Amino acid sequence: MAFKEKLLQRAISKKPRGLNATQIIAIAFAVIILLGTLLLMLPWASRSGVSCGFHPALFTATSATCVTGLVLYDTWSQWSGFGQIVIISLIQIGGLGFMSVASLVVFLLRRKVGLKQRMVMAQALSLNDMDGVVRLQKWVIFGSLSVEAVAALILTLRFLPEYGFATALKWGVFHSISAFCNAGFDIFGCITPGASLMEFNSDPVVLLTLGALVIIGGLGFLVWEEVARIHKFKKLSVYTRLVLVTTLALLLTGTVCFAVLEWNNPATIGNMSVGDKLLNSFFQSVTVRTAGFAAVDQAGLTEAGKGLSIALMLVGGSSGSTAGGVKTVTMMVLLLFIWARARGKSSVCVFKRTIASGHVMNAMTIVSLLIGLAVFGSIFICATSPVSFTDALYESVSALATVGLTASVTTKLSLAAQLLMIVFMYFGRVGVLTISLGFLMGSEAEERFRYAQTDVLIG
Repeated sequence: MAFKEKLLQRAISKKPRGLNATQIIAIAFAVIILLGTLLLMLPWASRSGVSCGFHPALFTATSATCVTGLVLYDTWSQWSGFGQIVIISLIQIGGLGFMSVASLVVFLLRRKVGLKQRMVMAQALSLNDMDGVVRLQKWVIFGSLSVEAVAALILTLRFLPEYGFATALKWGVFHSISAFCNAGFDIFGCITPGASLMEFNSDPVVLLTLGALVIIGGLGFLVWEEVARIHKFKKLSVYTRLVLVTTLALLLTGTVCFAVLEWNNPATIGNMSVGDKLLNSFFQSVTVRTAGFAAVDQAGLTEAGKGLSIALMLVGGSSGSTAGGVKTVTMMVLLLFIWARARGKSSVCVFKRTIASGHVMNAMTIVSLLIGLAVFGSIFICATSPVSFTDALYESVSALATVGLTASVTTKLSLAAQLLMIVFMYFGRVGVLTISLGFLMGSEAEERFRYAQTDVLIG
């Protein structure tokens, strides 16, 4: 066994005296949200010069840090230039993770990264071990900034002829960061407040650029690094292959289904040309899986369209990415398990490999927990706000999966429902396992005995 692995095992097995990695991440996100709230409460953060108050600032700071995109006010109309800088900074920190920002400072100062820092990095990037974590962290930082810079340049050149250099640059940088981090915040409100990308729903440059950013950001940092290093699909790890196959399947299926369900709906894509219908169906398939940009009116979706959106929102992106949801591989493992059991098999296999039963149980736990929370949230919203159950479920899943899309009901929610959405956004970003393992299972009791087995009727 390598010396580094022995160190890791010793660090994990030894009873911690302070905070562990998961607790550090959860607390750090809470501190960042609180700091963002205080900054957004300042009078000069609001366009009117009057403080917005604690509750709106907390909701916005949580949504930005948790890269969700749900808002109580139009971002451009409510927030001044200073407020918008605070929001985009929170999005960048929340999207890449506070450890990425802290690591950038360490790398620039050429300091050594200690064992504790490596453990926190691994946890923040959703890695099972610390092997190559520093190299991956460097890839995350500089790769992310490079992708954002290229996209910002493309968007700036697109907006330049019509809106001038200052506005084009501002829009390019802001929306590049927001899209890559899957946040969904926009500052197009100076054209039409609250319209998100609807003013550009026939612009392939804007939609395809932002869509590409959302996809890249949602694939996961580990997947980028492996694809860049290994160019043959068959040589990639099982996890990376599952991510790529599942993502492609979701994009294609979502595009086709949205096109079929909304083709003749005048409230969404019904009045568009064939090309624009296909473009917007594709973008809806992309953005609904945690980005939060709206190129069509989400409230105008058919009931079937809203149902499809809820399903895709629940899946989300991939582990170790800027996206939320239960994650692509988690859902795929659960589906593979169901398929295996339906055929009478006890093991789950994919790409000639068997998935450990522990991973299957974790997938079932995460999916069940998020579905349960989504249903509870929907019932709570309906009980406290004048909202239909479908729209309440849409809002609840959107917050939990850190998507940020809304059927135009966020501002209609009661104070209690809005507070629940704040909790859901935090819970969805920090991660179900990060919270449960970090705070509830920090000192897991050893099973000293087991009860005798019994039989129960299932199904």
